[in-house]
Amino acid sequence: MTEYAVVLITASSQEEAQKIARTMVEERLFACANIVSPIQSIYHWQGKICDDKETLIIAKTKRGLFPSVVRRVKELHSYQVPEVLFLPIVQGSEDYLSWVGTETRGVTGQNDK
Repeated sequence: MTEYAVVLITASSQEEAQKIARTMVEERLFACANIVSPIQSIYHWQGKICDDKETLIIAKTKRGLFPSVVRRVKELHSYQVPEVLFLPIVQGSEDYLSWVGTETRGVTGQNDK
């Protein structure tokens, strides 16, 4: 298993997803973020079944940045309970993963702005 992860975040709109993705890349919490829109989300919320259009952010980062990523997403996101899922990368191109490592903060924050 590697030290890297794919992060899934849903957002209420393309604009919100762009704001979150750009901020997280600028702050070096993500090496890169892809935005997929629209997606259809069907889910339980406050006793009802909801069926909404959302936007999906797929980002690449280091697993050790999980606490910082969750904290920052909560600060930037409009949802009361934003989705932030880390999926460990089991295997990947060594060159690509090396690039992810270079472009994200050190887990101890040595690249913090």
